[in-house]
Amino acid sequence: MGSHLRCGFGKPLETRCGYGRGKVGLVPIPSVFYRSEPARCWEQPKQLAPMRRLRFHHLLAVRVLLLAAAVVQECAAQGGASAGGDHAPLVSPLAKDPATSLYTISIKDGAGPLVVDLAGPLVWSACASGHPTFPCGSAECDAANCWHQQGRPWHQDYGAGAEVDGGDRFCACTARPCDPVTRDRCAPGDLTTFAMSANATDGRNALHPVAFQAVGACAPDQLLRSRSLPAGTEGVAGFGRAPLSLPAQLAARRGFGSRFALCLPGVAIFGDTPIYLGYYPPDLMTTIASTPLAASPKSGGYYLPVEAISVSWPNWNAPTARAALPPGALELDAATGRGGVTLSTVQRYTAMRSDVYRAFVRAFNETIGTPGYVKPMPAVAPFELCYDTFSLRRVRVLGWDVPSIRLELGAGASMNWTVASGNSMVQAADRTLCLAVVEMGPGAAHGAAVVIGGYQVEDNLLVFDEDKEVLHFSGLLWGSGATCSGFNFTAPQ
Repeated sequence: MGSHLRCGFGKPLETRCGYGRGKVGLVPIPSVFYRSEPARCWEQPKQLAPMRRLRFHHLLAVRVLLLAAAVVQECAAQGGASAGGDHAPLVSPLAKDPATSLYTISIKDGAGPLVVDLAGPLVWSACASGHPTFPCGSAECDAANCWHQQGRPWHQDYGAGAEVDGGDRFCACTARPCDPVTRDRCAPGDLTTFAMSANATDGRNALHPVAFQAVGACAPDQLLRSRSLPAGTEGVAGFGRAPLSLPAQLAARRGFGSRFALCLPGVAIFGDTPIYLGYYPPDLMTTIASTPLAASPKSGGYYLPVEAISVSWPNWNAPTARAALPPGALELDAATGRGGVTLSTVQRYTAMRSDVYRAFVRAFNETIGTPGYVKPMPAVAPFELCYDTFSLRRVRVLGWDVPSIRLELGAGASMNWTVASGNSMVQAADRTLCLAVVEMGPGAAHGAAVVIGGYQVEDNLLVFDEDKEVLHFSGLLWGSGATCSGFNFTAPQ
Protein backbone atom coordinates (compact mmCIF):
# COMPACT_ATOMS: atom_id res chain seq x y z
CA MET A 1 0.00 0.00 0.00
CA GLY A 2 1.53 3.26 -1.10
CA SER A 3 2.22 6.04 1.32
CA HIS A 4 2.65 8.86 -1.21
CA LEU A 5 0.55 11.75 -0.01
CA ARG A 6 -0.80 14.88 -1.61
CA CYS A 7 -1.56 17.87 0.57
CA GLY A 8 -3.58 19.77 -1.97
CA PHE A 9 -5.29 19.56 -5.34
CA GLY A 10 -3.01 17.05 -6.99
CA LYS A 11 0.25 18.79 -6.03
CA PRO A 12 2.69 16.60 -4.06
CA LEU A 13 4.29 18.48 -1.18
CA GLU A 14 7.18 17.56 1.07
CA THR A 15 5.12 18.11 4.21
CA ARG A 16 3.07 15.08 5.11
CA CYS A 17 -0.52 15.62 6.21
CA GLY A 18 -0.90 12.28 7.90
CA TYR A 19 -3.71 10.98 5.70
CA GLY A 20 -3.09 7.63 4.07
CA ARG A 21 -4.31 6.74 0.64
CA GLY A 22 -5.87 3.34 0.31
CA LYS A 23 -8.87 1.41 1.52
CA VAL A 24 -10.06 1.05 5.07
CA GLY A 25 -13.34 -0.61 5.82
CA LEU A 26 -15.57 0.21 2.89
CA VAL A 27 -14.26 3.57 1.68
CA PRO A 28 -10.95 4.64 0.09
CA ILE A 29 -9.24 7.56 1.78
CA PRO A 30 -8.93 10.48 -0.66
CA SER A 31 -5.95 12.76 -0.92
CA VAL A 32 -6.18 15.91 1.15
CA PHE A 33 -7.60 18.99 -0.56
CA TYR A 34 -5.69 21.37 1.62
CA ARG A 35 -2.29 22.84 1.02
CA SER A 36 -1.92 25.92 3.19
CA GLU A 37 -1.62 24.16 6.56
CA PRO A 38 1.70 25.37 7.99
CA ALA A 39 2.09 22.72 10.67
CA ARG A 40 2.32 18.95 10.39
CA CYS A 41 -0.48 16.83 11.76
CA TRP A 42 1.74 13.75 11.87
CA GLU A 43 5.34 13.14 10.88
CA GLN A 44 4.54 9.92 9.05
CA PRO A 45 1.31 8.45 7.69
CA LYS A 46 -0.25 5.87 9.94
CA GLN A 47 -0.75 2.29 8.82
CA LEU A 48 -4.30 1.85 7.62
CA ALA A 49 -6.40 -0.13 10.03
CA PRO A 50 -7.54 -3.55 8.79
CA MET A 51 -11.23 -4.34 8.24
CA ARG A 52 -11.30 -6.79 11.12
CA ARG A 53 -10.75 -3.96 13.58
CA LEU A 54 -14.06 -2.26 12.93
CA ARG A 55 -15.86 -2.28 16.25
CA PHE A 56 -19.55 -3.00 16.80
CA HIS A 57 -21.72 -1.99 19.69
CA HIS A 58 -23.35 -5.44 19.72
CA LEU A 59 -20.96 -8.23 18.77
CA LEU A 60 -23.47 -10.78 17.58
CA ALA A 61 -22.44 -13.60 15.35
CA VAL A 62 -25.25 -12.96 12.89
CA ARG A 63 -24.16 -9.37 12.41
CA VAL A 64 -20.58 -10.42 11.82
CA LEU A 65 -21.70 -12.84 9.15
CA LEU A 66 -23.85 -10.20 7.48
CA LEU A 67 -20.96 -7.75 7.54
CA ALA A 68 -18.64 -10.32 6.01
CA ALA A 69 -21.14 -10.90 3.19
CA ALA A 70 -21.40 -7.17 2.59
CA VAL A 71 -17.61 -6.86 2.45
CA VAL A 72 -17.39 -9.66 -0.11
CA GLN A 73 -19.99 -7.91 -2.26
CA GLU A 74 -18.20 -4.60 -1.91
CA CYS A 75 -14.82 -6.06 -2.85
CA ALA A 76 -16.37 -7.76 -5.86
CA ALA A 77 -17.93 -4.49 -6.93
CA GLN A 78 -14.63 -2.69 -6.53
CA GLY A 79 -12.86 -5.36 -8.51
CA GLY A 80 -15.35 -4.94 -11.32
CA ALA A 81 -14.89 -1.21 -11.28
CA SER A 82 -11.12 -1.50 -11.47
CA ALA A 83 -11.52 -3.80 -14.46
CA GLY A 84 -13.42 -1.17 -16.39
CA GLY A 85 -16.74 -1.10 -14.55
CA ASP A 86 -19.04 1.81 -13.91
CA HIS A 87 -17.14 5.02 -13.16
CA ALA A 88 -19.88 7.27 -14.49
CA PRO A 89 -20.40 10.64 -12.80
CA LEU A 90 -23.28 10.91 -10.33
CA VAL A 91 -26.21 13.30 -10.00
CA SER A 92 -28.61 14.10 -7.15
CA PRO A 93 -31.45 16.61 -6.81
CA LEU A 94 -31.11 19.70 -4.63
CA ALA A 95 -34.08 21.36 -2.95
CA LYS A 96 -34.58 24.61 -1.03
CA ASP A 97 -36.35 24.60 2.31
CA PRO A 98 -38.85 27.49 2.34
CA ALA A 99 -38.68 28.01 6.11
CA THR A 100 -34.89 28.26 6.49
CA SER A 101 -33.74 28.93 2.89
CA LEU A 102 -31.19 26.13 3.31
CA TYR A 103 -30.46 23.70 0.50
CA THR A 104 -30.75 19.95 0.87
CA ILE A 105 -29.55 16.92 -1.06
CA SER A 106 -31.41 13.62 -1.17
CA ILE A 107 -28.61 11.08 -1.16
CA LYS A 108 -28.76 8.98 2.01
CA ASP A 109 -30.56 5.65 1.65
CA GLY A 110 -33.84 5.31 3.52
CA ALA A 111 -33.49 8.66 5.29
CA GLY A 112 -34.41 12.30 5.01
CA PRO A 113 -32.31 14.80 3.05
CA LEU A 114 -29.04 16.30 4.24
CA VAL A 115 -28.28 20.03 4.41
CA VAL A 116 -25.64 21.12 1.90
CA ASP A 117 -22.74 22.92 3.61
CA LEU A 118 -20.29 24.11 0.97
CA ALA A 119 -17.53 24.67 3.55
CA GLY A 120 -18.32 21.65 5.72
CA PRO A 121 -15.56 19.06 6.25
CA LEU A 122 -17.77 16.09 7.16
CA VAL A 123 -20.92 14.18 6.43
CA TRP A 124 -22.96 13.71 9.59
CA SER A 125 -26.36 12.18 10.19
CA ALA A 126 -28.49 10.06 12.51
CA CYS A 127 -27.17 6.56 13.28
CA ALA A 128 -28.98 3.37 14.07
CA SER A 129 -27.97 1.28 17.06
CA GLY A 130 -25.27 -1.25 16.28
CA HIS A 131 -23.57 0.95 13.69
CA PRO A 132 -19.94 0.12 12.85
CA THR A 133 -17.17 2.43 14.06
CA PHE A 134 -13.56 3.07 13.15
CA PRO A 135 -10.68 2.54 15.58
CA CYS A 136 -9.00 5.57 17.10
CA GLY A 137 -5.72 5.27 15.26
CA SER A 138 -7.17 4.63 11.80
CA ALA A 139 -6.50 6.88 8.84
CA GLU A 140 -10.19 7.78 8.72
CA CYS A 141 -10.04 8.93 12.33
CA ASP A 142 -6.99 11.05 11.59
CA ALA A 143 -8.70 12.55 8.54
CA ALA A 144 -11.84 13.38 10.50
CA ASN A 145 -10.02 15.05 13.38
CA CYS A 146 -6.82 16.64 12.10
CA TRP A 147 -8.89 19.40 10.62
CA HIS A 148 -9.80 22.92 11.58
CA GLN A 149 -13.40 22.70 12.70
CA GLN A 150 -14.94 26.11 12.07
CA GLY A 151 -11.48 27.68 12.11
CA ARG A 152 -10.38 26.04 15.37
CA PRO A 153 -8.08 22.99 15.45
CA TRP A 154 -9.62 20.03 17.21
CA HIS A 155 -7.86 16.72 17.66
CA GLN A 156 -9.08 13.36 18.85
CA ASP A 157 -8.94 12.94 22.62
CA TYR A 158 -8.48 9.22 23.16
CA GLY A 159 -8.67 9.26 26.93
CA ALA A 160 -6.23 7.91 29.49
CA GLY A 161 -4.64 4.60 28.62
CA ALA A 162 -6.12 4.27 25.15
CA GLU A 163 -3.93 2.61 22.54
CA VAL A 164 -3.68 4.45 19.23
CA ASP A 165 -0.83 2.68 17.45
CA GLY A 166 -2.68 1.85 14.22
CA GLY A 167 -6.08 1.30 15.77
CA ASP A 168 -7.22 -0.16 19.06
CA ARG A 169 -10.34 -2.25 18.74
CA PHE A 170 -11.46 -1.11 22.19
CA CYS A 171 -11.24 2.59 21.27
CA ALA A 172 -13.92 3.86 18.86
CA CYS A 173 -13.07 7.00 16.92
CA THR A 174 -15.05 10.12 17.74
CA ALA A 175 -15.54 12.94 15.25
CA ARG A 176 -16.90 16.36 16.08
CA PRO A 177 -19.74 17.48 13.78
CA CYS A 178 -20.91 21.10 14.05
CA ASP A 179 -24.12 22.96 13.32
CA PRO A 180 -23.37 24.58 9.94
CA VAL A 181 -25.55 27.63 10.59
CA THR A 182 -24.65 28.69 14.13
CA ARG A 183 -21.02 27.52 13.75
CA ASP A 184 -20.66 27.50 17.53
CA ARG A 185 -22.48 24.31 18.43
CA CYS A 186 -20.41 21.14 18.06
CA ALA A 187 -20.74 17.73 19.71
CA PRO A 188 -18.89 14.40 19.57
CA GLY A 189 -20.24 11.48 17.58
CA ASP A 190 -18.95 8.10 16.42
CA LEU A 191 -17.19 7.94 13.06
CA THR A 192 -19.06 5.38 10.99
CA THR A 193 -20.23 4.59 7.43
CA PHE A 194 -23.53 5.51 5.79
CA ALA A 195 -25.31 3.79 2.93
CA MET A 196 -26.00 6.28 0.15
CA SER A 197 -27.23 6.30 -3.42
CA ALA A 198 -27.39 8.62 -6.42
CA ASN A 199 -27.97 8.25 -10.15
CA ALA A 200 -25.28 7.78 -12.75
CA THR A 201 -25.39 10.50 -15.39
CA ASP A 202 -24.09 11.40 -18.83
CA GLY A 203 -24.43 15.08 -18.00
CA ARG A 204 -27.83 15.33 -19.65
CA ASN A 205 -29.95 12.60 -18.04
CA ALA A 206 -30.21 10.63 -14.83
CA LEU A 207 -29.39 7.02 -15.70
CA HIS A 208 -29.37 4.02 -13.37
CA PRO A 209 -29.13 4.15 -9.53
CA VAL A 210 -25.72 3.68 -7.92
CA ALA A 211 -25.27 2.63 -4.28
CA PHE A 212 -22.15 3.50 -2.31
CA GLN A 213 -20.83 3.95 1.21
CA ALA A 214 -19.54 7.18 2.74
CA VAL A 215 -17.60 7.80 5.95
CA GLY A 216 -19.34 10.21 8.29
CA ALA A 217 -20.11 11.07 11.89
CA CYS A 218 -23.11 10.09 13.96
CA ALA A 219 -25.09 13.21 14.85
CA PRO A 220 -25.88 13.73 18.51
CA ASP A 221 -29.52 14.53 19.28
CA GLN A 222 -28.78 18.15 20.14
CA LEU A 223 -27.50 18.77 16.62
CA LEU A 224 -30.34 16.94 14.89
CA ARG A 225 -32.88 18.89 16.92
CA SER A 226 -31.28 22.25 16.12
CA ARG A 227 -33.86 24.87 15.18
CA SER A 228 -31.50 26.22 12.57
CA LEU A 229 -31.91 23.07 10.43
CA PRO A 230 -34.95 22.37 8.24
CA ALA A 231 -37.64 20.09 9.61
CA GLY A 232 -37.29 16.54 8.32
CA THR A 233 -33.60 16.72 7.53
CA GLU A 234 -31.30 14.12 9.02
CA GLY A 235 -27.94 15.79 9.05
CA VAL A 236 -25.42 17.63 6.90
CA ALA A 237 -23.42 16.84 3.78
CA GLY A 238 -20.11 18.72 3.90
CA PHE A 239 -18.80 19.81 0.48
CA GLY A 240 -15.66 21.57 1.73
CA ARG A 241 -11.98 21.19 1.05
CA ALA A 242 -11.45 18.26 3.38
CA PRO A 243 -10.58 14.58 2.86
CA LEU A 244 -13.92 13.32 4.21
CA SER A 245 -16.23 15.79 2.49
CA LEU A 246 -18.79 14.17 0.22
CA PRO A 247 -17.22 15.28 -3.10
CA ALA A 248 -13.73 14.22 -1.96
CA GLN A 249 -14.92 10.76 -0.99
CA LEU A 250 -16.84 10.26 -4.23
CA ALA A 251 -13.88 11.42 -6.32
CA ALA A 252 -11.55 8.98 -4.57
CA ARG A 253 -14.02 6.12 -4.63
CA ARG A 254 -15.22 6.29 -8.22
CA GLY A 255 -12.18 7.73 -9.97
CA PHE A 256 -14.23 10.12 -12.11
CA GLY A 257 -12.20 13.25 -11.35
CA SER A 258 -12.49 15.74 -8.54
CA ARG A 259 -14.95 18.12 -10.17
CA PHE A 260 -18.41 18.78 -8.79
CA ALA A 261 -21.18 21.17 -9.79
CA LEU A 262 -23.95 22.90 -7.86
CA CYS A 263 -26.95 24.67 -9.38
CA LEU A 264 -29.16 25.96 -6.57
CA PRO A 265 -31.86 24.88 -6.15
CA GLY A 266 -31.93 22.04 -8.62
CA VAL A 267 -29.03 19.70 -9.09
CA ALA A 268 -25.64 18.50 -7.82
CA ILE A 269 -23.34 16.69 -10.25
CA PHE A 270 -20.20 14.83 -9.18
CA GLY A 271 -17.42 13.99 -11.64
CA ASP A 272 -15.97 15.19 -14.94
CA THR A 273 -18.87 15.39 -17.38
CA PRO A 274 -20.54 17.73 -19.83
CA ILE A 275 -23.46 19.62 -18.26
CA TYR A 276 -26.76 20.28 -20.00
CA LEU A 277 -29.56 22.14 -18.24
CA GLY A 278 -32.94 22.77 -19.81
CA TYR A 279 -33.27 23.82 -23.43
CA TYR A 280 -29.86 25.43 -23.74
CA PRO A 281 -28.22 23.14 -26.33
CA PRO A 282 -24.43 23.48 -25.77
CA ASP A 283 -22.44 21.84 -23.01
CA LEU A 284 -22.37 24.62 -20.40
CA MET A 285 -18.79 23.72 -19.50
CA THR A 286 -17.72 25.10 -22.88
CA THR A 287 -19.38 28.50 -22.39
CA ILE A 288 -19.10 29.59 -18.76
CA ALA A 289 -16.39 31.72 -17.17
CA SER A 290 -13.69 30.62 -14.75
CA THR A 291 -11.46 31.95 -11.99
CA PRO A 292 -8.68 30.50 -9.83
CA LEU A 293 -9.66 29.52 -6.30
CA ALA A 294 -7.83 30.50 -3.15
CA ALA A 295 -7.56 28.46 0.05
CA SER A 296 -7.64 29.49 3.69
CA PRO A 297 -5.55 27.74 6.35
CA LYS A 298 -8.44 28.08 8.81
CA SER A 299 -11.40 26.99 6.74
CA GLY A 300 -12.43 24.35 4.24
CA GLY A 301 -14.28 26.96 2.20
CA TYR A 302 -13.77 28.12 -1.37
CA TYR A 303 -12.32 31.63 -1.73
CA LEU A 304 -12.45 33.93 -4.74
CA PRO A 305 -9.57 36.27 -5.65
CA VAL A 306 -11.72 39.42 -5.53
CA GLU A 307 -9.67 42.62 -5.77
CA ALA A 308 -12.43 45.24 -5.87
CA ILE A 309 -16.21 45.68 -5.91
CA SER A 310 -17.86 48.07 -8.34
CA VAL A 311 -21.42 49.14 -9.16
CA SER A 312 -22.77 50.28 -12.52
CA TRP A 313 -26.02 50.73 -14.43
CA PRO A 314 -26.30 48.13 -17.21
CA ASN A 315 -28.65 50.27 -19.32
CA TRP A 316 -27.55 53.82 -18.51
CA ASN A 317 -24.60 55.84 -19.72
CA ALA A 318 -23.36 56.50 -16.20
CA PRO A 319 -19.87 56.07 -14.75
CA THR A 320 -18.97 52.96 -12.81
CA ALA A 321 -18.61 53.50 -9.07
CA ARG A 322 -15.96 51.46 -7.32
CA ALA A 323 -16.43 50.94 -3.58
CA ALA A 324 -13.79 52.94 -1.69
CA LEU A 325 -12.47 50.01 0.33
CA PRO A 326 -9.61 50.31 2.81
CA PRO A 327 -6.29 49.03 1.41
CA GLY A 328 -6.14 45.24 1.50
CA ALA A 329 -9.73 44.96 2.76
CA LEU A 330 -10.51 41.91 0.61
CA GLU A 331 -7.16 40.16 0.87
CA LEU A 332 -6.96 36.67 2.35
CA ASP A 333 -4.17 36.34 4.92
CA ALA A 334 -2.52 33.02 4.08
CA ALA A 335 -1.11 32.72 7.61
CA THR A 336 -4.12 33.58 9.77
CA GLY A 337 -7.01 32.84 7.41
CA ARG A 338 -8.51 36.27 8.01
CA GLY A 339 -10.18 38.21 5.22
CA GLY A 340 -10.95 37.03 1.73
CA VAL A 341 -14.19 36.47 -0.17
CA THR A 342 -15.77 33.05 0.26
CA LEU A 343 -18.88 31.21 -0.91
CA SER A 344 -21.53 29.76 1.38
CA THR A 345 -24.70 27.69 1.08
CA VAL A 346 -25.72 28.20 4.72
CA GLN A 347 -25.49 32.01 4.77
CA ARG A 348 -28.80 33.23 3.34
CA TYR A 349 -27.70 36.63 2.03
CA THR A 350 -24.24 38.00 1.32
CA ALA A 351 -22.65 39.36 4.49
CA MET A 352 -19.83 41.90 4.54
CA ARG A 353 -17.46 42.99 7.26
CA SER A 354 -18.32 46.51 8.44
CA ASP A 355 -15.51 48.35 6.66
CA VAL A 356 -16.35 46.63 3.38
CA TYR A 357 -20.11 46.95 3.84
CA ARG A 358 -20.05 50.70 4.55
CA ALA A 359 -18.00 51.44 1.44
CA PHE A 360 -20.13 49.15 -0.73
CA VAL A 361 -23.58 50.46 0.30
CA ARG A 362 -22.35 54.02 -0.18
CA ALA A 363 -21.30 53.21 -3.75
CA PHE A 364 -24.55 51.37 -4.50
CA ASN A 365 -26.82 54.04 -3.06
CA GLU A 366 -25.02 56.82 -4.93
CA THR A 367 -25.16 54.87 -8.19
CA ILE A 368 -28.86 53.96 -8.01
CA GLY A 369 -29.65 57.58 -7.23
CA THR A 370 -27.78 58.96 -10.26
CA PRO A 371 -30.78 58.98 -12.67
CA GLY A 372 -32.83 60.86 -10.06
CA TYR A 373 -36.08 58.92 -10.26
CA VAL A 374 -35.52 56.00 -7.85
CA LYS A 375 -37.39 56.65 -4.59
CA PRO A 376 -35.93 55.33 -1.31
CA MET A 377 -38.13 53.41 1.11
CA PRO A 378 -37.75 52.74 4.87
CA ALA A 379 -35.36 49.92 5.73
CA VAL A 380 -36.79 46.44 6.23
CA ALA A 381 -34.72 44.27 8.58
CA PRO A 382 -32.19 42.85 8.01
CA PHE A 383 -31.68 45.11 4.97
CA GLU A 384 -30.60 48.74 4.98
CA LEU A 385 -31.09 49.98 1.42
CA CYS A 386 -34.66 49.68 0.12
CA TYR A 387 -36.47 51.32 -2.80
CA ASP A 388 -40.02 51.90 -4.04
CA THR A 389 -40.88 49.40 -6.76
CA PHE A 390 -43.26 51.97 -8.29
CA SER A 391 -40.19 54.06 -9.15
CA LEU A 392 -38.32 51.18 -10.76
CA ARG A 393 -38.68 49.56 -14.15
CA ARG A 394 -39.00 45.83 -14.65
CA VAL A 395 -36.68 44.26 -17.18
CA ARG A 396 -37.94 41.34 -19.19
CA VAL A 397 -36.67 38.03 -17.83
CA LEU A 398 -33.83 39.50 -15.76
CA GLY A 399 -35.81 41.23 -12.98
CA TRP A 400 -35.47 44.91 -12.13
CA ASP A 401 -33.59 47.70 -13.85
CA VAL A 402 -31.13 48.50 -11.08
CA PRO A 403 -27.34 48.77 -10.97
CA SER A 404 -25.34 45.57 -11.35
CA ILE A 405 -22.68 44.57 -8.84
CA ARG A 406 -19.33 43.48 -10.21
CA LEU A 407 -16.79 41.43 -8.32
CA GLU A 408 -13.52 42.36 -9.98
CA LEU A 409 -11.41 39.20 -10.01
CA GLY A 410 -7.65 38.88 -10.06
CA ALA A 411 -5.18 37.39 -12.50
CA GLY A 412 -6.24 34.16 -14.16
CA ALA A 413 -9.97 34.91 -14.24
CA SER A 414 -11.56 34.81 -17.69
CA MET A 415 -13.98 37.58 -16.72
CA ASN A 416 -15.39 39.39 -13.68
CA TRP A 417 -18.39 38.03 -11.78
CA THR A 418 -21.46 40.22 -12.38
CA VAL A 419 -24.33 39.96 -9.89
CA ALA A 420 -27.54 40.92 -11.69
CA SER A 421 -30.73 42.17 -10.02
CA GLY A 422 -32.21 38.68 -9.83
CA ASN A 423 -29.49 37.83 -7.32
CA SER A 424 -28.92 41.24 -5.73
CA MET A 425 -32.44 42.50 -4.92
CA VAL A 426 -35.20 40.94 -2.83
CA GLN A 427 -38.87 41.90 -2.44
CA ALA A 428 -38.96 42.54 1.31
CA ALA A 429 -42.42 44.18 1.65
CA ASP A 430 -45.23 45.65 -0.40
CA ARG A 431 -43.76 48.12 -2.91
CA THR A 432 -40.35 47.60 -1.29
CA LEU A 433 -37.33 46.16 -3.06
CA CYS A 434 -34.17 45.85 -0.95
CA LEU A 435 -30.50 45.26 -1.61
CA ALA A 436 -29.96 41.69 -0.38
CA VAL A 437 -26.67 42.33 1.42
CA VAL A 438 -26.23 42.54 5.19
CA GLU A 439 -23.57 43.81 7.56
CA MET A 440 -21.65 41.32 9.68
CA GLY A 441 -22.00 41.59 13.41
CA PRO A 442 -19.35 42.07 16.09
CA GLY A 443 -16.52 39.55 16.09
CA ALA A 444 -16.37 39.27 12.31
CA ALA A 445 -12.82 40.64 12.17
CA HIS A 446 -11.35 37.14 12.52
CA GLY A 447 -13.30 35.64 9.62
CA ALA A 448 -13.88 36.34 5.94
CA ALA A 449 -14.30 39.90 4.69
CA VAL A 450 -17.23 38.86 2.49
CA VAL A 451 -19.38 35.72 2.60
CA ILE A 452 -21.37 35.34 -0.61
CA GLY A 453 -24.72 33.89 0.43
CA GLY A 454 -26.93 31.29 -1.18
CA TYR A 455 -29.38 33.88 -2.53
CA GLN A 456 -26.62 35.47 -4.59
CA VAL A 457 -25.73 32.18 -6.31
CA GLU A 458 -29.22 30.80 -6.90
CA ASP A 459 -29.89 29.98 -10.55
CA ASN A 460 -26.15 30.11 -11.21
CA LEU A 461 -24.13 27.09 -12.29
CA LEU A 462 -21.01 26.69 -10.14
CA VAL A 463 -18.47 24.02 -11.05
CA PHE A 464 -15.61 23.40 -8.61
CA ASP A 465 -12.54 21.77 -10.17
CA GLU A 466 -10.42 20.60 -7.25
CA ASP A 467 -7.48 19.31 -9.30
CA LYS A 468 -7.03 22.58 -11.17
CA GLU A 469 -8.06 24.80 -8.23
CA VAL A 470 -10.56 26.57 -10.48
CA LEU A 471 -14.18 27.65 -10.16
CA HIS A 472 -16.32 27.80 -13.30
CA PHE A 473 -19.31 30.12 -12.98
CA SER A 474 -22.19 31.00 -15.29
CA GLY A 475 -23.74 34.09 -13.76
CA LEU A 476 -27.53 34.29 -13.56
CA LEU A 477 -29.04 31.75 -15.98
CA TRP A 478 -32.34 33.57 -16.47
CA GLY A 479 -33.11 34.06 -20.14
CA SER A 480 -30.36 31.73 -21.35
CA GLY A 481 -32.57 28.69 -21.90
CA ALA A 482 -30.73 26.85 -19.12
CA THR A 483 -32.20 26.52 -15.63
CA CYS A 484 -31.09 24.83 -12.44
CA SER A 485 -34.38 22.93 -12.43
CA GLY A 486 -33.88 21.88 -16.05
CA PHE A 487 -31.85 18.74 -15.47
CA ASN A 488 -33.63 15.61 -16.71
CA PHE A 489 -34.05 13.32 -13.71
CA THR A 490 -36.26 10.96 -15.72
CA ALA A 491 -34.08 8.07 -16.86
CA PRO A 492 -34.25 7.53 -20.64
CA GLN A 493 -36.27 4.54 -21.72
